[in-house]
Amino acid sequence: MSIFRNVRLKPSILTAFAVLTVPVFVTIIAVTYLSNDKLARSNAQELVERFRHDAIDNIQSDFTPIKSLVRAAAAIGGQYPDFYADNRCFPYFQSVLMHSDRIVSVYVGLNDGGFRQTRRIDPKVKVQGKLPPPTTAYAYRWIVPQHGEETLDSYLFLNEELNAVGESNGPTTYDPRTRMWYRSAAEAGTESISDPDIFATMGLIGFTVAAPFYDNGELRGVAAVDITLAGLGEYLAQRRISPGTESFILDGQSRVIAASTGQRTYDVVGGRLELRHVTSLDTELPALAYSARPRDSKDQFTFTYKGREYIGSLGSLAPEFGKKWQLFIITPMDDFTGVFQENNARLAAFGLLALILEILVIHFLTGVVSSPLERLAFKVGRIQELATEKLPAVDSPIREISVLAKAIDTLDVAVKSFASFVPVGLVNQLLHSDQKLELGGHSRFLTIFFSDLEGFSTLSEVVPSQELLLRVSAYLELVTKTVDQEHGTIDKFIGDGVMAFWGAPALLDDHAWRSCVSAMRILRGMEVLNAGWKAAGLRPLRVRIGIHSDAVLVGNIGSRERMSYTVMGDGVNIAARLEGTNKEYNTQVCISHAVFKEAGQLLCVRPIDEVTVKGRRGKVPIYELLGVYGSDPVLEPSPDSVRLAEMTRHAYEALAREDNAEAVVRYRAILAAYPSDPVASALVRRLAAA
Repeated sequence: MSIFRNVRLKPSILTAFAVLTVPVFVTIIAVTYLSNDKLARSNAQELVERFRHDAIDNIQSDFTPIKSLVRAAAAIGGQYPDFYADNRCFPYFQSVLMHSDRIVSVYVGLNDGGFRQTRRIDPKVKVQGKLPPPTTAYAYRWIVPQHGEETLDSYLFLNEELNAVGESNGPTTYDPRTRMWYRSAAEAGTESISDPDIFATMGLIGFTVAAPFYDNGELRGVAAVDITLAGLGEYLAQRRISPGTESFILDGQSRVIAASTGQRTYDVVGGRLELRHVTSLDTELPALAYSARPRDSKDQFTFTYKGREYIGSLGSLAPEFGKKWQLFIITPMDDFTGVFQENNARLAAFGLLALILEILVIHFLTGVVSSPLERLAFKVGRIQELATEKLPAVDSPIREISVLAKAIDTLDVAVKSFASFVPVGLVNQLLHSDQKLELGGHSRFLTIFFSDLEGFSTLSEVVPSQELLLRVSAYLELVTKTVDQEHGTIDKFIGDGVMAFWGAPALLDDHAWRSCVSAMRILRGMEVLNAGWKAAGLRPLRVRIGIHSDAVLVGNIGSRERMSYTVMGDGVNIAARLEGTNKEYNTQVCISHAVFKEAGQLLCVRPIDEVTVKGRRGKVPIYELLGVYGSDPVLEPSPDSVRLAEMTRHAYEALAREDNAEAVVRYRAILAAYPSDPVASALVRRLAAA
């Protein structure tokens, strides 16, 4: 430890700053970076997982009602076999068509080759070799086989209000029974979903949901709905979780049904639709991501492409959907971590700049601070040695050092002038007051306070001395702190007693009130101390206090070698007499009429009696202090105390006019309400004996 005894202030501050600040700075940057990166990654994984589940649920939710409509249409055909035999089914088909924008046509193929359909119409696409009327929005289409005659394919064109705007007829060889949607549903005997294909009549890519219906076990036909896939890619594009996210819907062979990127996902070969495999798209990112996926899991995975880290996720639609579709998501990690990395870089740059500036500022300030502090340290050392030479003043532009220099100068004077004064707290008060530091004094109106412990002599005979010393010390510490808190001055300790006063050396306008506040604080503090002592199995201590306000002599008495700042006069004797009067009436705080006169409106008191004080001709009215107002709420009197004070004043009025009989009645009324009241008991006994 000896190597640190002569360390200079300036280099030690700079070294301590560097040792403490640089590691903290580096740690903050590292922790911030790691925590932000971890948070961003966790957030990215949660968003990808949530998007995957939500998208799958939404896709299934979009198609589930449509499949229910197909099943309902098939159920109608099974319940009412003739419903689809004429054109009365078209309004029902129209209601199904309007259920979703994804539905492009609703139709039924019958086992006799009949066909009826309601479909959407693009007026720019030819029907039967010619354009339909320009206001066309829908069409009713029907084919009724004619044996031995030419079969016609008939169209009735409708506008948005479902009003007829035209019609078209033409020969046809179309037979629904030969179509894949009819045969697949008939062979499956239940609802089926076709693979994506091109709807030739509309030029759209989609698939067909079909369901057969029967009559007495005989196949009567197949109800079907064509659903376009055109909106799936747009749906994925609108719900990207980040700017760089790409998502795809794949079929069971990992061919792309829809893509959020808008790129072409199919080719038309020989009039048939061929979906591209996810590894055969125009960009290589999906292929690389698909190749990087775990073969034994469909959970999230990460991979790197061109120096960027990506998250991949592959999830399947529920088996009850009817198709083995999958949702494939690819999202760059820096879409989530990029902002944090930029913030970390800025934080590091700004932190480094701030660190450099702080070192420069600390270097300058330590020079400004260390030089005067070193001179002050030398001065303090000389004061500790009680040096007699006059030490030079220390000036500094720093306020705290300047104040410290003045304080040390004051200390120098104090040590030289009051080396013989004890205690130090009293010396500090004298130094900060206008009191001349010389023998003698002057008259001043102030408040004197005496406190004592009840039965201390008896207690000292039965309680071990060490224990008693500790308990008395706790009591004296409480009194000292409380008096100091209320700006009083401890005069002296007299065994277990304390003498204090308010109003000197510093003037106090409310010295009487402050002394009463201090007394109540001491009572509350003793309650806390006694509670602890009782819990430890010790006897409680009861304090008695006397307070009086009077004009007394205050100043320094003694000799030039030994002085004491104290108060003297008749008022001191009265205060001491009031403290002893508590014993006669079994009270704790007695105050004089002078105290009541000074602070009566802020005190809750009750008159006790008039007592004779040695050296005075007249009697001194005394009061018991029950509480104070205007300070701490815990010091204010309780409702019972207020009532007791009022009843006592009423009884005292009879006592003061020497109506002893009425006084006895009124004091007994107090005992009826408060049987343990010591003041009423004492006065009843005295009046009864008179």
